[in-house]
Amino acid sequence: MKFSANLGFLWSELPLTDAIHAAKVAGFDAVECHWPYDTPAEDVAQALTDTGLNMLGLNTIRGDLSKGENGLNALPNRMTEARAAIDQAIEYARITSTENIHTMAGFAQGAEAHDVFCENLKYACAKAAPHGIGIVIEPLNHYDAPGYFLSTTSQAQKIITEVGAPNLKLMFDCYHVQLMEGDVTNRLTKLQSIIGHIQFASVPDRNTPDRGELSYDHIFAHLTSLGYDAPLGAEYKPNGPTPPTLGWLTKYKS
Repeated sequence: MKFSANLGFLWSELPLTDAIHAAKVAGFDAVECHWPYDTPAEDVAQALTDTGLNMLGLNTIRGDLSKGENGLNALPNRMTEARAAIDQAIEYARITSTENIHTMAGFAQGAEAHDVFCENLKYACAKAAPHGIGIVIEPLNHYDAPGYFLSTTSQAQKIITEVGAPNLKLMFDCYHVQLMEGDVTNRLTKLQSIIGHIQFASVPDRNTPDRGELSYDHIFAHLTSLGYDAPLGAEYKPNGPTPPTLGWLTKYKS
């Protein structure tokens, strides 16, 4: 198994460049992040070169944090800001050779939000394609993100089909999917052709994968049986420093 450290949660107390080095020392095969924009892209690119790790993904910005925004791309009347955020993410991903951009939908509902999201995704896919960058969309659960526009894999699948861009894929986060829909193993099988990245954490506490109601022994073995060999994203919230929580990594890498 290969694993990616999500540096939005793991080693979050460190500067991003130091966190990349820490992930390498710990034995991760790749890294991913949330919003890296406070760190110059050239510095991140150098850290990635120094460690030999790839950056698998980053997010478009959330918007106005003082208003609790969590993405702009499905918000009616915010298209100019949303596309500026897409451009920003593509430029950062280009410099850092990041593979995917999570284009965050935000808090919105209804047909107009759907149409706006699809139009912004078409824009993102077209702008990202010449650089070999993928666009991913991720359903979020309604416990952590009530009111988020994209909440289920079936909704995401319909949007991916409607947009029709070859570089638009699903980010399948086992934690969110289990909370919203369950049936994780069958959904992985059914959706494998449109999956661009997979993340994991325990359910319901979003901690290490060796606890909670999901058996990652089973899920990881199932992914292997499907021929999935890309790094899996460890996007869990450690209780304290990251290194003492990595017993699961030793287990699966040994």
